[in-house]
Amino acid sequence: MKSILIVEDSATTRSLIRAVVEEAGEFETVEASTGFEALKQLPARNFDLIITDINMPDINGLELINFVKTDSRYQGIPMIIISTEKSDEDRKRGIAMGASAYITKPFKAKALQETINKVLTA
Repeated sequence: MKSILIVEDSATTRSLIRAVVEEAGEFETVEASTGFEALKQLPARNFDLIITDINMPDINGLELINFVKTDSRYQGIPMIIISTEKSDEDRKRGIAMGASAYITKPFKAKALQETINKVLTA
């Protein structure tokens, strides 16, 4: 079973993402409400995917991506950004930093599920 870390400060959005992920297939989900919480979760298990928001307290999603992609223990983990930031500049920056995909909020469940499956089979 693949393990997915969901990093999102909004409990409602985090629950929605978890429901969409679990509906997409046989995935184990772990949740973190901040980037700092996510960093504490990383050594606990081998994640197959990280889904992160950008705008969060303490460590934001871009800082989290930077940490993951520059640490040899985690740099192979694909990451998907889900954010309210809709500009091409934000999208380009997230992808340039190492995210595999960038989805804007509000998102469609099917689009997220297709993106997860595409990223995990790449």
